[in-house]
Amino acid sequence: MSKRTVLTGARVVLPDGVREDGRLTVEGTTLVADGPGTSPSGGTGAPSATGPQDPPAAGPGTETLDLTGHWIVPGFVDLHVHGGGGASFSAGTHQESLTAIDTHRRHGTTTMVASTVTGDLDDLSRQAGSLSELAEQGDLAGVHFEGPFISCNRRGAHEESLLRDPDPADVRKLLDAARGRAVMMTLAPERRGGLESVRLLADSGVIAAIGHTDDGYEGTREAIEAGATVATHLFNAMPPLGHRQPGPVAALLEDERITVELINDGVHLHPAALQLAFRAAGRDRVAFITDAMGAAGMGDGRYPLGNLEVEVRDGVARLVEGDSIAGSTLTLDQAFKRAVTIDGLPVTDAVAALSANPARLLGVADRVGSLEPGKLADLVVLDENFDLAGVMRHGTWVVPVHTP
Repeated sequence: MSKRTVLTGARVVLPDGVREDGRLTVEGTTLVADGPGTSPSGGTGAPSATGPQDPPAAGPGTETLDLTGHWIVPGFVDLHVHGGGGASFSAGTHQESLTAIDTHRRHGTTTMVASTVTGDLDDLSRQAGSLSELAEQGDLAGVHFEGPFISCNRRGAHEESLLRDPDPADVRKLLDAARGRAVMMTLAPERRGGLESVRLLADSGVIAAIGHTDDGYEGTREAIEAGATVATHLFNAMPPLGHRQPGPVAALLEDERITVELINDGVHLHPAALQLAFRAAGRDRVAFITDAMGAAGMGDGRYPLGNLEVEVRDGVARLVEGDSIAGSTLTLDQAFKRAVTIDGLPVTDAVAALSANPARLLGVADRVGSLEPGKLADLVVLDENFDLAGVMRHGTWVVPVHTP
């Protein structure tokens, strides 16, 4: 008989709103029911997808936890993360990758896509091969190539000497190296071969993401028509929004086909910019990401990022040479807390940006991204201050909840 866990008393964030004094039941790796509680609030006002239910009877092997005073939200889904815990996915070793995965899991990210950073094609192919093995065994949701097909003018923390045009043959080489586990590639569509490569990615079932680009409004529109569906860390590493030259930001915000990534760490974006993105795009088109490098979950110091060196001071990562912001030290539990306590977002909007929207974009919303019967038991428990109190992945506690 599979283990049963019953969670009671918490405010549970369901697809249709918040259920006060809710109940979740986990059988093995799966959510099987939500239970009695007051009607959901903050949503449409419609009944829960499962409706109030009497909880299954407790029996041998049942763990029951009273989580009164806590929140339960779906496990977080990160589309864009480079590392953590002092480790980097670009190292191309299972040991480093598993360290990064474990670090972010302990901060609530139960589903993540490993992002590479610009390198030569052979090295990126080697990294992709290693990461694809972890995706095949279920530790990763796939591979995201960020670079080398990006703009020299908007390169950020990518080594300029390794940047190149997105020749479709080179794009295909990286996709082949990932053995069907590539889920996204960021490129600058204005570079030679850009639009053709966007079409190739779209035809291959891989997300074409516009980022690290110097393109304008019209060029960005062309890339969207060619099949691009994601804005890589909107506002960052692209021309700013202007009233005469609206640039890529306006094109990406206005098009309903685009999901916009936002790095909500208080460094990459002013709260007003974040709120503008939510108002313009709507809650269903925003995905919070970390863009975290190896320093996430660690302290200040020096860390590698691809072939470059990064110094972290007061939690802000910058290149040692050039002083550009070099990813973040963010974890998604921090992004969630900031969203609801500083940015003023409703909890349901934060859940959409951290779980439901990225899961839908990745095509895994049938398994993760919301708390519904039949889905994997991936969830995060937060205390009344929205600090992380527990993490469950596939029905197993990664961070156990300690209650009085």
